[in-house]
Amino acid sequence: MSEIIAGIRIPDSKLAREATDLLREHGTELLLAHSLRVYLFGAIRGRHRGLTFDQELLYFGAVFHDLGLTAKYRSQDHRFEIDGANAAREFLRTNGIDEASVDVVWDAIALHTTPEIPWHKRPEIALVTGGVEADVLGDGLGEIPAGDRDAVLAAYPRIDFKRGIVQAFSDGFAHKPATAFGTMNTDVLERTLPGYRRPNFCDFIAANPLGG
Repeated sequence: MSEIIAGIRIPDSKLAREATDLLREHGTELLLAHSLRVYLFGAIRGRHRGLTFDQELLYFGAVFHDLGLTAKYRSQDHRFEIDGANAAREFLRTNGIDEASVDVVWDAIALHTTPEIPWHKRPEIALVTGGVEADVLGDGLGEIPAGDRDAVLAAYPRIDFKRGIVQAFSDGFAHKPATAFGTMNTDVLERTLPGYRRPNFCDFIAANPLGG
């Protein structure tokens, strides 16, 4: 029987369980609990807004959204969001999911650290970001009733989360700092990577060899 938290059902299909097991195997307890809170908070925000969405696609987006931070899935040259999106795409394609659904999950993961844009796309894409915003930043908590919030946190507690998630980010992409350019991930590197100097977009414009 699938688990229900704050009136939200945790997907329990064979594929959903396999996705969860993948995160459990290659991630950490912190990332697992965070990803499940992202799903639940995102779904609750979707319910608050009256959105119709595919719970399984939202779940896959939430489960894979930080998998690109892990040793198994992090690349040498892509943003961690792209690594997670690519891992989800491979997993879903291998399991026969249609390409349109795969594209939704890919976009949900790839865009989850890009403010505002996801909210103008399909609900599953918007709500992965909505769950991330609530759990990491506290944004959108007004759309999550206090009782529902308490139920989610009781099921998946935030144990040393504020420190731990910053460390997880740093561990996931400090070896490829160039991929953080143009994203909020430069904030993480500025705090955690000794000697890191945040690149400036204006400097790249000035260095353009075309002149002018």
